[in-house]
Formats: sequence, C-alpha cells, structure tokens
Amino acid sequence: MAKGNHNKDKNASMSMSAMLQPLFVGKLLSVEFFKKNYIYIIFAVGMLLMYISNKYTCQKYQGEVITLKKELNKATTNWVNSSAKYNSMIRESQMKAIVDTMHIDLTAPEQPPYNLDMK
Repeated sequence: MAKGNHNKDKNASMSMSAMLQPLFVGKLLSVEFFKKNYIYIIFAVGMLLMYISNKYTCQKYQGEVITLKKELNKATTNWVNSSAKYNSMIRESQMKAIVDTMHIDLTAPEQPPYNLDMK
C-alpha cells in the first residue's frame, strides 16, 4: 500500500514538472501555441478592450453626473432665492394694500429702530 501511494506522488510530481518544463524551456509561447489557441487569444483581447471601453464610458458618465448635480444645486439655490424675494415682495405689497384700503395712516419707517439699554 505504501508503494502505491509513493508511485502516485511520483507520478504527480512528474506530471507537474512535465507541465512546467515547456515554460522553462521557452516552448510554451511558440507559434504552435498561438495557432492552437488563436480563438481564445482573440476572445481575451476582445474582452480586455471591452473592459477598458466600459471603464472609460463609466468615468465619462460619472463626470457628467457630477457636473449635472452641481448645476442642479445652483438652479435650486437660484429658485429658492427668487421664491423668497417674490414672497417678500408680495407680502409687502399686500400689507400696503391693506393699510391703504383701511385708511390707516401708517408709513414704513425710514430709520431702523433704536435699541434701548436699561442698565
């Protein structure tokens, strides 16, 4: 039984060295290798080119998304500012209209209010 295991280990190590021998000798990447595996090589190169193309496209779209987000933030800020300005103008004009219709003698002060300190 020990001899059977020894032969299996020896065969496994020989098959491993037989597989690596062309690599060390320089016959692994020969013309025959490329003739046998040209379809796989073309497929691998095609996949690599597709990967590079996909990465470039994704980076381009990410840049576009970032610029659109910045533009959206600017537009939102402008909208909020315009809305606030419009609302303040409406409130002021409505108050003036109410004061005028009720015939109350009120005017907007020209000077800001004073702060009185009580010490």
